[in-house]
Amino acid sequence: MNNLHTSFKTIGLVGKPRNDVNLRMHKNLYQWLSERGYHVLVEREVAEKLNLAECALASLDEIGSQAQLVIVIGGDGNMLGRARILAKYDIPLIGINRGNLGFLTDIDPKNAYSQLEACLERGEFFVEERFLLEASIERDGQIVSSGAAVNEAVIHPAKIAHMIDFHVYINGKFAFSQRSDGLIVSTPTGSTAYSLSAGGPILTPNLNAIALVPMFPHTLTSRPLVIDGDSKISIRFADHNTSQLEVGCDSQIALGFTPDDVVHIAKSRDKLRLLHLKNYNYYNVLSSKLGWLKHF
Repeated sequence: MNNLHTSFKTIGLVGKPRNDVNLRMHKNLYQWLSERGYHVLVEREVAEKLNLAECALASLDEIGSQAQLVIVIGGDGNMLGRARILAKYDIPLIGINRGNLGFLTDIDPKNAYSQLEACLERGEFFVEERFLLEASIERDGQIVSSGAAVNEAVIHPAKIAHMIDFHVYINGKFAFSQRSDGLIVSTPTGSTAYSLSAGGPILTPNLNAIALVPMFPHTLTSRPLVIDGDSKISIRFADHNTSQLEVGCDSQIALGFTPDDVVHIAKSRDKLRLLHLKNYNYYNVLSSKLGWLKHF
């Protein structure tokens, strides 16, 4: 149980619909929340499509600074994109699943109103913190670009099917060299995403750990490595024949760099705060999403 529900006066509605069904969900939810006395702010692009009053229109940053709760309508991609921006505002997010997998979006659209009522009116929820990664590019001793990742930072060549040679340092100490298609550096949240499909381990969300997962390594002895979540990772590149490389953050942000640069990855100061209904069970989510057998 949680008594925070009394402080939910302003609620943000975010997420970009892929179809009219989702747009209807935005409109219905806006009306449902408004009728219950909440001040509702809707992400500007959607609010304009719905012809909502000017006082309901807001940017993500305005929602982050004014709301006490954000409801994300859409799939995990929508949640990832909004979470990276909203994490710095220390605001809880809850998702209504309109995507395919829905590891991060708890609420079933069929039961959305009863589940939201339990959360908002009766305080039947808890808030879970997940850490993000910060990837930065160092060039000639200066940080020239950076990006946050909820799931993973992926180092890879800009051109497909090119191998790269690189050295990995952990807390300033040499850890290993590798020749592969790239490297996935994953949070526990991202361990069930791209990292999993590359053979990485599943890390439960409360672990303070980071997984380093090679992508199609040149040698069979390369294996995923799990390290302490407070580690600072630095990657240097040996192959100067590759002109352009990238760090992809959650497959939504790409930071370009060259082999002369150094990539640094460490835990971000910002945290994603996920609001779950009180009966949320991470292992149930895993079982249903990965098709594991049910218990007897």
